[in-house]
Amino acid sequence: MNMLTKDFTDAVEKQFSVLGKDVQEALVAAKTAEAIALELAQKADAYRGSDGSHVETWGEQFSSAPELKSFADDHSRPGRFRMEVKQTLTTASNSAGALSEPYRDGLVTLPQRRLMVRNLLPVVQISTGSIEYPKQTTRTNAANTVAEGNLKPESAYAFTLTSLTPKVIAHWVPASRQILEDVPQLKGIIDSELLHGLALKEDAQILMGDGTGENLSGLITNATAYSAPVTVTSPNMLDQIALAILQTTLADYTPTGIVMHPSDWMRIRLLKDGDGKYLLGDPGANVPAVLFGLPVVATTSMTVDKFLVGDFRAAATLYDRWTPRVEVSTEHADFFTRNLVAILAEERIALAVKNALALTYGDFGNVA
Repeated sequence: MNMLTKDFTDAVEKQFSVLGKDVQEALVAAKTAEAIALELAQKADAYRGSDGSHVETWGEQFSSAPELKSFADDHSRPGRFRMEVKQTLTTASNSAGALSEPYRDGLVTLPQRRLMVRNLLPVVQISTGSIEYPKQTTRTNAANTVAEGNLKPESAYAFTLTSLTPKVIAHWVPASRQILEDVPQLKGIIDSELLHGLALKEDAQILMGDGTGENLSGLITNATAYSAPVTVTSPNMLDQIALAILQTTLADYTPTGIVMHPSDWMRIRLLKDGDGKYLLGDPGANVPAVLFGLPVVATTSMTVDKFLVGDFRAAATLYDRWTPRVEVSTEHADFFTRNLVAILAEERIALAVKNALALTYGDFGNVA
């Protein structure tokens, strides 16, 4: 009888031991699942921007700044608030900030064109009010084979030190003081209008600035005139682009892009062969804006019937002295007594075109 009791007790203890192990494993699995769920929730929050980790637009950065709320709440005296915004600009606008609950629909703005000329160039951040760079003016390459004991040839290179100063691009708009408490509308004005307006003017200055007064000396102003390096019978627009690429290549540069007006890109897109078939693909095809392996930047900043081919990274450098900044102030005319504010956006940039032979500028000849 004692033997049976002992066997029964051992069996029960063994079973409880197995059950306890299962319970422990179940608890560990539950904790693991909880940790995974928490991690997923945190990632989802980060994607939505609830922890501030997503990249904010310029307007979000400005309108969510705590200093702006303090400025908006202080009606006792005139003053101003300034903030530099980060260069990164995204299309996401999913974090309204904590100043107030959004209650208005978004702004309905006029059409805006794409801005891409800056993206062709190397951009350098500077902290001084002037830029100096050595520019080569002479290259005499005398390199040659040399017999034993003979004098080696001497090459000649000459450089000149060139300097330039950054230029300010700015504009402002009047607004009611109440807009400081209306986060979505303030964010929309900054992102959709003020900073876009800066970029629009910057685009035109980089491309076509004439270098006088406070204008940049642009890419086209310094480019080399197109001159066909070889003869082609009855050249069309594609032939002209190919010859411009060749001209740049013969100057010992490697072209990286093409700039033209959208109207000219569409003219090229509509070119047909002798059978009436489109050269670049059927109308229903998704044809990338690429010619001879180079990306085509179609921008209305470019003059109709003109083209610019170049090794843009070797040709020029864009310098950012001030990244885009936004400032709000009541210290303008009678704005303080009228409960108005001035919202200012500005930047300060410089452009150095270092190698004019790396840029080829020409005319398609379709417009008289």
